[in-house]
Amino acid sequence: MNFENTQVWGFEHAIRGMRNPKNSWDKSDSTFSGTQAKVGEADLKLMQTLVKSGSEHRKFMRQIFVSVDITAPMYWWSEFDTYKVATVANSTSKMHKLASTPITFDCFEHDDFINTESDSDFKDMQNVWQQFISVLENLRIKFNETKEKKYWKELIRLLPESWLQKRTVTMNYENLLGMCSSGQRRHHKLNEWSGEDNPSLKNFIAWAKTLPYSAELLFQKTRAEELAEENASLKAELKELSKK
Repeated sequence: MNFENTQVWGFEHAIRGMRNPKNSWDKSDSTFSGTQAKVGEADLKLMQTLVKSGSEHRKFMRQIFVSVDITAPMYWWSEFDTYKVATVANSTSKMHKLASTPITFDCFEHDDFINTESDSDFKDMQNVWQQFISVLENLRIKFNETKEKKYWKELIRLLPESWLQKRTVTMNYENLLGMCSSGQRRHHKLNEWSGEDNPSLKNFIAWAKTLPYSAELLFQKTRAEELAEENASLKAELKELSKK
């Protein structure tokens, strides 16, 4: 998995628009240079308050944009594709380019591949992969030689979910807030999302934490999360009291 060419823009107009409802532009203390933003203390405090207040109040988040090239396996993209609102992606094409380059092990996600040396139950896994890739590569070659669509169709049919695809994605901070929330992808069982099984491997949450003001805007606790924690704490206290 990989994240490349990350660009973030829109803080200036997002902050200006954020202060429109109360005509409080004179209280803005941020500075901007091109696409670079240094958010002031007063602006950041208001932004965090609005984020906690709910989606109807944090409309400025929809005006801060992010573009990034993500290379990820198809099983990861199937999870990402649930986010359809205000996200756009252009991908490399299996339809047009699948048969143009050799199919090798590096065409597939294998960052956390089962260690066959330590897991004897899967000692033949590497051989299975090699045989499978050989079948796919032979189909690719046969299609290029004959141009018969049946070989291409079989190649598509057999292609596993671990196939890596690159997409250029554009989204906004509101999208990211949802994706990074504790109720959605922050603790996802796929390491490619959460990084919880192996933080040293590249994952979506780790990448999101590199974005400007991500700690303050994307990973601060929402009011709903605070209430959920308070309720959980209260239930725990009541449970302990009932034992006495």
